[in-house]
Amino acid sequence: MSAQDLQPLALHQDKKAWFIHDRFGLFVHWGLYALPARHEWVKSREELSDADYQRYFDNFDPDLYDPREWARRAKAAGMKYVVLTTKHHDGFCLWDTKATDFKSTNTPYGRDLLTPFVDAFRAEGLKIGFYYSLIDWHHPDFTVDPRHPQRNHPDALKINEGRDMHRYAAFMREQVTELLTQFGRIDIMWFDFSYPQWKQGELVGKGHQDWESEKLVRLVRELAPDIIINNRLDLAGLPADITTPEQYTPRAWPQRGGKRVTWEACHTLSGSWGYHRDEDTWKSTEQLVQMLIGTVAMGGNLLMNVGPTARGTLDHRAIAALDAYEQWMAAHERSIVSCTQSEFAAPTDCRLTQNGDKLYIHLFNWPFKHLHFDALAGKVEYAQFLHDGSEVTWLKPAANALWANTQFPVSPDEMTFVLPIRRPQVVVPVIEVTLKH
Repeated sequence: MSAQDLQPLALHQDKKAWFIHDRFGLFVHWGLYALPARHEWVKSREELSDADYQRYFDNFDPDLYDPREWARRAKAAGMKYVVLTTKHHDGFCLWDTKATDFKSTNTPYGRDLLTPFVDAFRAEGLKIGFYYSLIDWHHPDFTVDPRHPQRNHPDALKINEGRDMHRYAAFMREQVTELLTQFGRIDIMWFDFSYPQWKQGELVGKGHQDWESEKLVRLVRELAPDIIINNRLDLAGLPADITTPEQYTPRAWPQRGGKRVTWEACHTLSGSWGYHRDEDTWKSTEQLVQMLIGTVAMGGNLLMNVGPTARGTLDHRAIAALDAYEQWMAAHERSIVSCTQSEFAAPTDCRLTQNGDKLYIHLFNWPFKHLHFDALAGKVEYAQFLHDGSEVTWLKPAANALWANTQFPVSPDEMTFVLPIRRPQVVVPVIEVTLKH
């Protein structure tokens, strides 16, 4: 299929306006891997067989699961949409799919987990996204490859002899049809992921031919014409609706063919996507808030992940992180939501976002008493701290010129804001500047 044939499958920019406006979403990685609690890739990392992994299925019983509490915390944190792992790489499904028995309704819990999740988040006003893994280490037709748990099995090639990726691709389309027809309007389809470049001996990775990606995208567009589809289907000729750098923050707004793309960084609160009891690289409050600001300052969205426990709760570290967002966003949301990259150059140790005539200066490091801002002189109508609405003054042109003559060189176009010596007691202070029309 040519790039020209794929062009009509790209979503029109107007259909993504809500996504660009909302800026902040919650990612939820949850499944059987919450029981071993040592990384969502545990089956592959430890090369577990289906029989080894079965004990997690046989003991899955999230009796404290309350998606209404998750949704409440997400909304309070300022998040506007959610993406949930309906099926991760281990193949376990959170809904009562007819395509496989490897699903939540067959565990000791015995119930569909997806419907109450969708209902809870929708009730809080969040848009709904479904993550769906293209990988499935449980499915009998999914061939062993360099990332498969059986990649080092002495009979790996023999195991593949009876497997058929065409049947597996049809299975995926059946499940995606269920997801897009049984749960109301779905706003994002987040596929994960392609790796055709991976090789291990005679085993090779998988890409668009294995997933039959063109058929899959056409199906999604037919069932949900306005849905956002991410960029992980290995379709080089299809301009992705969103580009999704993972555990990585670009230095500048990502581009494709010289044009800025709609993009979303996905990150974890710690070093694991799924619940990891002993993982200890949890990000600080400053890191969390600065990552959100920095992403929006480059025109992107942030999708921040939580990994619930095997009993269906958010552990205390995840709650603390969401609380940190809640406290900062309560006063500073308007410097994030509906904002984008500013055309002004940021002062040292600052990040800028902008929404029309509102310019937001996020101070990552406190600059003692003066904040110098190039090319802003004569363009400011008013300035205030966002956390308390208190006025921020600036040196008048004459005073700025006098100061420049007696201290250090100051450009005629430079604005000098006068700040309190002590930093305000917020994680990242923000100056809201109203620009002159």
